Amino acid sequence: MTHAEILAAAGLSTAELTGGTLPVRSPIDGAEVARVHETRGPEMPAIIARSQAAFRAWREVPAPRRGELVRLLGEELRAAKAELGALVTLEVGKITSEGLGEVQEMIDICDFAVGLSRQLYGLTIASERPGHRMAETWHPMGPVGIITAFNFPVAVWSWNAALALVCGDPVIWKPSEKTPLTAIATQKIMDRALARFGDAPEGLCQLVIGGPAVGEALVASKDVPILSATGSTRMGGIVGPKVAARWGRPILELGGNNAMIVAPSADLDMAVRAITFGAVGTAGQRCTSLRRLIVHRSIRDDLVARLAKVYGKLPVGDPRKAGTLIGPLIDMGARDRMLAQIEKAKAEGGKVHGGQAVEGVKGGAYVTPALIEMPGQTATVCEECFAPILYVLTYDSLDEAIAIQNEVPQGLSSCIFTLNLREAETFLSAAGSDCGIANVNIGPSGAEIGGAFGGEKETGGGRESGSDAWKGYMRRQTSTVNFSAKLPLAQGVQFEV
Repeated sequence: MTHAEILAAAGLSTAELTGGTLPVRSPIDGAEVARVHETRGPEMPAIIARSQAAFRAWREVPAPRRGELVRLLGEELRAAKAELGALVTLEVGKITSEGLGEVQEMIDICDFAVGLSRQLYGLTIASERPGHRMAETWHPMGPVGIITAFNFPVAVWSWNAALALVCGDPVIWKPSEKTPLTAIATQKIMDRALARFGDAPEGLCQLVIGGPAVGEALVASKDVPILSATGSTRMGGIVGPKVAARWGRPILELGGNNAMIVAPSADLDMAVRAITFGAVGTAGQRCTSLRRLIVHRSIRDDLVARLAKVYGKLPVGDPRKAGTLIGPLIDMGARDRMLAQIEKAKAEGGKVHGGQAVEGVKGGAYVTPALIEMPGQTATVCEECFAPILYVLTYDSLDEAIAIQNEVPQGLSSCIFTLNLREAETFLSAAGSDCGIANVNIGPSGAEIGGAFGGEKETGGGRESGSDAWKGYMRRQTSTVNFSAKLPLAQGVQFEV
């Protein structure tokens, strides 16, 4: 299909694609595919006010009824999966299966949230005072601002929106300026679900498109009590303190510098497959992409030789073509940053396999993935570069490997390949990985929606998606009811008047 046919299939009209001030280019060939209209900064107070009004109505709707809206969203996403997946590929450059997989992730979180709408459980707590009942209740909190990054242009919105909606919160979505088309298409899908639902308040789900002024309005407004932001650690260092300063709640999903430890007992065939997808999937543009490979000295040469052979034949090219495994980087700036990072690694003693610009592909920022043997964990290795660069490091003892893994400032995802039970359990213990995600015998990326997603340290500490991440979108209230005829005080305090 041509670019125009993909846009039309996704339901995007000529009016939405032309006449605006924000140019949108496909990383596949660098072609400009749209100029979309941006939200102006002065419009933001009215948008936030509509969200506040929607909140006052939506919080009164029973949670299972709120879940019905998310169920309908899941149905609409199922019907539009192929078209939205193709648009993800066009706008981000993901290979076809990854574009479809991102939409499937949206469907999965809708299913999760529908069940959650009947499980927003509090606790009954034993009271020390006779004739008293103590309980914990969870209540909606207010509008949720959602700022998403280009690499998962729709899935991250769904993680937040599906949970926020069943929890009783409206959402205002600001997508990356690099990927507004998938957001517009997703908003249309949401609008169809809202129309079928029938009685949702106006302003429940809003989309704003633009640059820093639009994001700043969400970050600064006290009427947006929750702000979920996905992006770089630099961005989080700006957003987090500003939200905290106004007593808002930030949910931050920031950088990752994810490692895999490969132990002597590892199944190397499995490890090679996990390493390859982890390091080069999505052209290394996942926050959970594998960046560091920490290999036991006894198997290092064998593993590096295997990887160099695999890297040498990975198909790079148009992500829509069958057999392609690595599509383009998001733009030429990303390619230039990758090549500059490789030069820095060379200057620190790195031995590079691959890592070259692919010439002859018109317009797109195509590169071969880089495998770099490093003499140690240098300053460059400790930096996250959002590209398919994998640094190889060596260890002799498990304690040393864990220390190498944990000494970077990021703390998102981690894994170990070992058949040794003691090594696996040590890695998962309090003395092991310091990351929010820790896996054994699988790679660091491809998390399922059933588990809470997020990391520690400069990754921001936020949690989204599964488990009890829903609590981040609600406020906790502890209540005590005295059904006795007496008024005893806690802790045995006596105060007789």
